[in-house]
Amino acid sequence: MSFATEWVRFGTNQRHQGFCARPERAKAPVPAVIVIQEAWGVEAHIEDVTLRFARAGYVALAPDLYAEDGKRPAPFAPPRMQAFKEFIDTLPQSSWGDPQAREAALSKLPEPRQSETRESFAALFAAISNLDAHVPKLVDAASFLRAEHPLSRGAKVGAVGYCMGGGLAARLAAADPELGAAVVYYGMAPPPEQVARIACPVLGFYGGLDARVNAGLPDLVAQMKKHERRFEHHVYDGVAHAFFNDTRPSYDARASRDAFARTLELFRREL
Repeated sequence: MSFATEWVRFGTNQRHQGFCARPERAKAPVPAVIVIQEAWGVEAHIEDVTLRFARAGYVALAPDLYAEDGKRPAPFAPPRMQAFKEFIDTLPQSSWGDPQAREAALSKLPEPRQSETRESFAALFAAISNLDAHVPKLVDAASFLRAEHPLSRGAKVGAVGYCMGGGLAARLAAADPELGAAVVYYGMAPPPEQVARIACPVLGFYGGLDARVNAGLPDLVAQMKKHERRFEHHVYDGVAHAFFNDTRPSYDARASRDAFARTLELFRREL
């Protein structure tokens, strides 16, 4: 089977953009999947994951959450984000949230990389700290797939997100009553008041070593049960955060295989 990939524009005045992949020979309507980026943006790994869902028979769209009118601010430019990711990978995960450890490592970088990395970190932290600001763009993406894309128009739409995108997948489920299914890969739990608005089934995957994210899991389970929402989750023992990203030191093949198979089964059943 052959596949087409392209950058598409969507939303009011076509102000948003996203990387889209689709099976070329499929007959409409084809269900769609919104692939929600990690904090690094829509980069090579997210493009590859988007293509994986196209190969599974879906129209897949990864909205570029950092771009407006086709442009990203300088701190989120792809080369800057790649350099920032390389810097983060040199730090122990336990020190990511430690300002002193982070600053000590930053001070060892040469200029201008030091200043650029510090600027990108500030911008990225602001983006992660206000997840709800990205939700309207995801709602626009879902509307585009349901109503405008020629191959998925009239079909069901689901969402899957990773890290930052995992938290956003749950928030999109709360914001879009028509969403067919949501899959959360090691994402922060949504606020309790949003859980009551979730209408679709939610599937979650977590690494057993991911203490920061997992701290919110018991309350999420309780809230989903309280509001009688469909929530299935799996915690993989001995596995770290970002275990699905095969470009990172935290990648775990066993957990990734299992999680991807379960993800496809949910989409097959619900979309």
